[in-house]
Amino acid sequence: MTSPASPSSDRSPLGEVARLFLRLGFTAFGGPAAHIALMEEEVVRKRSWVSHEELVDLIGAVNLIPGPNSTELAIHLGHRRAGWLGLLVAGACFITPSALMAGALAWAYVRFGFRPEVAQMLAGVQPVVLAVVTQALWTLGKVAVKDAAMLVIALGSFALGLVGMHELLILAIAGGAALVARRTRGSLAVKSCVPLLGAVLPAAPTTPAVFLVFLKIGSVLFGSGYVLLAFLNQDLVQRTHWLTERQLLDAVAVGQITPGPVFTAATFVGYLLQGAPGAVAATAGIFLPAFVLVAASGAILPRLRASPIARAILDGVNAGSLALMAAVLIPLGKAALAGPIYALEALVAAVLLIRFRVGAGWLLGGGAALGLLAAVVH
Repeated sequence: MTSPASPSSDRSPLGEVARLFLRLGFTAFGGPAAHIALMEEEVVRKRSWVSHEELVDLIGAVNLIPGPNSTELAIHLGHRRAGWLGLLVAGACFITPSALMAGALAWAYVRFGFRPEVAQMLAGVQPVVLAVVTQALWTLGKVAVKDAAMLVIALGSFALGLVGMHELLILAIAGGAALVARRTRGSLAVKSCVPLLGAVLPAAPTTPAVFLVFLKIGSVLFGSGYVLLAFLNQDLVQRTHWLTERQLLDAVAVGQITPGPVFTAATFVGYLLQGAPGAVAATAGIFLPAFVLVAASGAILPRLRASPIARAILDGVNAGSLALMAAVLIPLGKAALAGPIYALEALVAAVLLIRFRVGAGWLLGGGAALGLLAAVVH
């Protein structure tokens, strides 16, 4: 596809793609919404790779497939600018800086994480992580739970999540319920092309098992990167006990404090489970579906977006995903809020995030400082 003319058209398109997304990979803090805003500034306003209308179409397209939305948008834009090599280069350049940082932090966590002052610092961060997830849930919920039917589906999914039903089955039920609620005419046969990978896992983690768990998650996870919490909690905390609730919260904190995709929390988790090979396996597993789905879906996405059936199912899946995220907050809250001081910290952080829109990075830094202060006092 021919790209629009750009001020830098005399340069190699592939080099442009690599430079832009490598820079964003090192500097794009703030989560998917912030990433998309930065890409709009760079590829529409500054470089004219696509028009505003084309960018909106691509954003709609990535919302119809599972996986990390901002990463998938980067992959689409790389393809628009530099073809199939651009698709690979954009995604790799956007993911790699964050994955390397998460891997380095995982090494430091394993090496120094059991020192008392580091444990106290992390304890100070964890209530803020809960507040960040709560704020994301509140913001996204106002969009996803758009009517009474979606509210009922969300509440039902929340209840099923609490009793431990498999998250993929919950999402399937939510999508089907939304389809019925919309009273869409016509028939639809739904067969998952992704087996329930990770439903049966070995007692101890292996590198292939780590890859398969994250491949499953990357293949089926709709919604915000924070929904990753629900899948990791089900597979790695509740079912296999490969992780503790505290380790899961620490992984989410790493996804917050590093730039680029929040999904690189998977790199951190993979390192905890199997060292460097586990980090590579987890990163490859969770991001591989994004490349495949973007490459495969370009021709059919316009038709899916026009389909009332696809839109109804997606509405239900999004509501179910947010409900799963809400259900996970209960066990994680028990792990993070070990005393009244931590509960107060979480409450204050939530108010600052939701009411005053203080940046999550500042609050995470403040939580770490409070934890270190507590270590000094004790």
